[in-house]
Amino acid sequence: MSDTLLLVGGGGREHAIARALDESPDRDEFDLYACAGNRNPGIARIAAGFETLDTSDPDAVVAYAEEVGATLAVIGPEKPLAEGVVDALEAAGVYAFGPKQADARIEVDKSFQREFMAEHDIPGCPDYAVFDDMEAACEYIDEYDGDLAVKPAGLTGGKGVRVTGDQITKEEAKAYLRDSDYETVVLEERLVGEEFTIQAIVANDDVLITPAVQDHKRAYEGDEGPNTGGMGSYTDASFQLPFMTEADSVEALNVLRSTVEALDDYRGILYGQFMLTAEGVKVVEFNARFGDPEAMNTLPVLNTDFYEILTKARDGEPLPELDFQEKATVCKYATPAGYPTNPEAGTKITVDEDSAGDALLYYASVDERDDGIYTTTSRAFAVVGVADTIAAAEEQAEDALAVAGEDGLHIRHDIGKADLVQRRIDHVAELRGE
Repeated sequence: MSDTLLLVGGGGREHAIARALDESPDRDEFDLYACAGNRNPGIARIAAGFETLDTSDPDAVVAYAEEVGATLAVIGPEKPLAEGVVDALEAAGVYAFGPKQADARIEVDKSFQREFMAEHDIPGCPDYAVFDDMEAACEYIDEYDGDLAVKPAGLTGGKGVRVTGDQITKEEAKAYLRDSDYETVVLEERLVGEEFTIQAIVANDDVLITPAVQDHKRAYEGDEGPNTGGMGSYTDASFQLPFMTEADSVEALNVLRSTVEALDDYRGILYGQFMLTAEGVKVVEFNARFGDPEAMNTLPVLNTDFYEILTKARDGEPLPELDFQEKATVCKYATPAGYPTNPEAGTKITVDEDSAGDALLYYASVDERDDGIYTTTSRAFAVVGVADTIAAAEEQAEDALAVAGEDGLHIRHDIGKADLVQRRIDHVAELRGE
């Protein structure tokens, strides 16, 4: 029996998923349809049908799934997971690869996340406190001996966290809370070290990890400016980043396995954002889906058939062993000018994909209209270099960006550059007293 597969979401992450599915050796075994709030031209070219709808509305997604006769679905973004789209699809008889609403709380609610870790003795949990009274939170900031990460409990698209001693002062942190309309905030010890992400594919008690990625949240070169949804990322040709050891990966994997065991029936992607500190690996946060841009680093080098992963998950069978090319990747995002604080939407962009060289191009938050492709207020497109070394992959990405042009766009060119990578290596060596 052939499948009808529905992809939910229209960003760069979902374009990477669509391409991975399109390259399946069993591509003739399924039809691919997609739905998203924006018309992603990269996905639309691959899919047999593309519907523009509100993907955080379970009824709308289910209606489209039934219209196309979907037998299998994969959910890309966090908002549909938070709103229970997986639960709604399952109630309609469609297996969806992604956590149910209750399990998605591991990302959606940061207070639940920390309390869950504490309750189940998940390793790597920093000191934290949860407040629904902002004045009480301000008092805690005054009394706390050290710097703090101030985190709204709900989803903020990667832009809500403020860190004292780094981004803001304690007085500014208190003003931030008093001016906000947050119902609940988490205050936790500021973790000092190097961040890295490991994403696990989870189903039927299997927890299979992908190579470590380092994302760059800050808007400007040199890791300056406000946090964004992610300006770009890189991987090395092994499972570890240049500043990591195999023991660091094992420590992170143990955290992910412990979390999956405690969640009991988790399925989909469990994304662990970790901080490599002088005391070992700590958990910055969990996400319940592939990262964006991290999916664009890991899926292009995945040799294992992603469609087979989905069908094995649905059928209750052991997942196939994950096999990756021994290649480094560098991803760089092009965003609207002024992103993230005052992005200029509506810029028409022209990307000559055939002239991008060996790099891959992924469309993200753009809108395809009759007369061309336009930016929204979020990240527009990404280029990904894939090569034997980080330096060669970075050069590929830069060459592709030069072809694309930068009119009306903002790019962090330093991602993957040798000096930035070396700074990470030196920082970890210092933390370890080497």
